Amino acid sequence: MAEAPLPAIRSLPSWLLGRAAARGRALVADALAAEGMKMWHHVALSALRDLGPVAQADLGRGIALDPKDLVGVLNDLQAAGLVVRAPDPKDRRKNAVSLTEDGGRLLERCEKAAREANETLLAPLSAAEREQFMDLLTRVSGAGAGTRTTCD
Repeated sequence: MAEAPLPAIRSLPSWLLGRAAARGRALVADALAAEGMKMWHHVALSALRDLGPVAQADLGRGIALDPKDLVGVLNDLQAAGLVVRAPDPKDRRKNAVSLTEDGGRLLERCEKAAREANETLLAPLSAAEREQFMDLLTRVSGAGAGTRTTCD
């Protein structure tokens, strides 16, 4: 990644956060790619584990992914045997999406890979600095309790 042209730009917290975020996304994306996964596939699998069988539309809202994009992600995951779609028992007009056993096993590997990538990202910081950094990021990002965040 090229350096910003002006020192004033490099001193902006927003620019530095953007650089750190881009580095973090790249590290995680590379780690997930080693498992044959993309970022949004991982996000969807993780949400499915947390939400259990969930209506496709609710899943899309939960992870803030456009419905058209979600269809593509779920098509990929279903073709790989990682999720199943079935009529929603609460409303047969909707599809409920669930994680398969294979999907759960892959998700565990992806979570391990993502944790290792984040360890690489935060390697320059001590344990105490990491804790403080995470607290500060949570506050600055607005990702505290009750705040919805997205993955890009």
